Amino acid sequence: MNMPDLAVLAGAMCVIAWIYILAGRALFWRVRLPPAALPTQVESGGLIAAIIPARNETDVIGASVTSLLRQSGAGLRLFVVDDNSTDGTADIARSAAARHGGPGTLTVIAGQPLPSGWTGKLWALQQGIEQALTLQPQFLLLTDADIEHSPQSIATLAAIAEQGEYDLASFMVKLHCHSVAEKLLIPAFVFFFFLLYPPKWICDSGRKTAGAAGGCMLIRPEALQRAGGMAAIRSEIIDDCALAAAVKRNGGKVWLGLKPDTRSLRSYGSFARIEGMIARTAFNQLRHSAWVLMGALAGMVLVFLLPVALLFSRWWMLGAGAYALMLIGYLPMVRFYGINLLWALTLPASAAFYMFATVHSALRYWSGRGGEWKGRAQDAMNRG
Repeated sequence: MNMPDLAVLAGAMCVIAWIYILAGRALFWRVRLPPAALPTQVESGGLIAAIIPARNETDVIGASVTSLLRQSGAGLRLFVVDDNSTDGTADIARSAAARHGGPGTLTVIAGQPLPSGWTGKLWALQQGIEQALTLQPQFLLLTDADIEHSPQSIATLAAIAEQGEYDLASFMVKLHCHSVAEKLLIPAFVFFFFLLYPPKWICDSGRKTAGAAGGCMLIRPEALQRAGGMAAIRSEIIDDCALAAAVKRNGGKVWLGLKPDTRSLRSYGSFARIEGMIARTAFNQLRHSAWVLMGALAGMVLVFLLPVALLFSRWWMLGAGAYALMLIGYLPMVRFYGINLLWALTLPASAAFYMFATVHSALRYWSGRGGEWKGRAQDAMNRG
C-alpha cells in the first residue's frame, strides 16, 4: 500500500472513530445536569455525615465548611480530618463552624500517622468514617476540602440517590477555569474523563463501567461495608473510581453527573501545576503498562492530532470532517464552562498536552516518584 492509500485509510479511520465517539459511547458529550424537578429534602430523620480530609488547606477549608453548614433540606454533621497540617487548617475549620453552625456541628479529628499501604487521603477518610458511623447516618458524604457546595447540592444528590436507589451518587463539580492554562486544559480534562467513563454506562447495572468524582460523593454506609470499606481500596491513587468499581462489583448501583453551581476553589493556574495534577495519576490509569501507554498514545494521535495534519494535505476534506465531529462533541463542555466557544478549536492542543503529561507520569512512576501529592509519593514501581 502506497503513502496516499495509507493517508486515506488513516483519515477514514479517524472519521469513523469520531462517529463512534459521538454515537457509540452513550452520548457522554451531551452535558448531563441533575433533573430540575427533584425534591430537595432528605428523608425525615436521615442524617448525612460529611467527612472532609484536609492537609494544609487554609485557603479553602473555611469556605468549604461554611457551604456545608448552609445546606438546606439536609441535616449534616461535619467531620474534618486534619491530616497532619502545619498551617492552621483545623483552626480555620473550627472558626467557620463557630460562625455559621455552632461548634456542635463540626468534629475535628487529629489525623494519626499514615500506616504502610495506605494513601494519605484514604487513611484520613477512614478515620473520619469510623467516627461518623457512630451516629448511624443515612448517608456518608465524602468531599474534598476545596469544594464550595451550592445551598441545595447535598439534598439534591440525596434525592437522586433515593429516587434511583443508588448506593453511590456523585457530582463532578465545576473546576476552576479562569487562566489561559485552565481554559485550555480543564474542560478537556472533564471531556476525557466522561469519554472514559460515560455516565449512562456508570448507572447501567448491566455494564462493568464504574466511575465517580471524589470531590463530592454520597454513599450508603451499608454499601461501603459490602464493598469492603476504605481498606479494600486503601492503596488506590484514583480512589473515587476505585470505590465506584468496588460498590458496583458488590451489587451496588452508581450514578454520576455534572453540577454547575457547586465548584472547586482550587486554582491550578499554570500549565506546570495542571501537568503535575495529570502526571500524578495518568500512568496509574493505564495500570502501569508500557504497552497500554503506547496504545493510548497511538489512539490519541489518530483521534485528536491526525485531523489537524490532514487539514494541510490534499486529503483536507477527511481532516475537516473529523475536526467538525470533534467540535460537535466538545462544544457542550466548553459551553458548560462558560468560556468563548472558540476554545473548542483547541482540543487537539489539549490532547497533545495530555499525551506529554501521560508520558511524564510513566517516567515519574519508573523513577519512584509516582502519585506525588503534598510531599508524599504514593504510586511508585516496586524495585524489589
